[in-house]
Amino acid sequence: MSDFTALGKILIILGFFIVILGAFLLLAGRIPGIGRLPGDIYYQKGNFSFYFPVVTCLIISIVLSIILNFVFRR
Repeated sequence: MSDFTALGKILIILGFFIVILGAFLLLAGRIPGIGRLPGDIYYQKGNFSFYFPVVTCLIISIVLSIILNFVFRR
């Protein structure tokens, strides 16, 4: 039974993170500046456009790394 208890805890934690991620994605459009920072790559020619948010990804990665280090530090 202990294997199922550990699996249950893992599923609850994963579900919690999925809910947090979903809430962030819903609210991300309302945060000014996210996705339009200097350094983000945007290319448009004719009816083709390409957008890659390099700097936005870096900032989100740094913030999540800091938060997760505080959460999982023992």
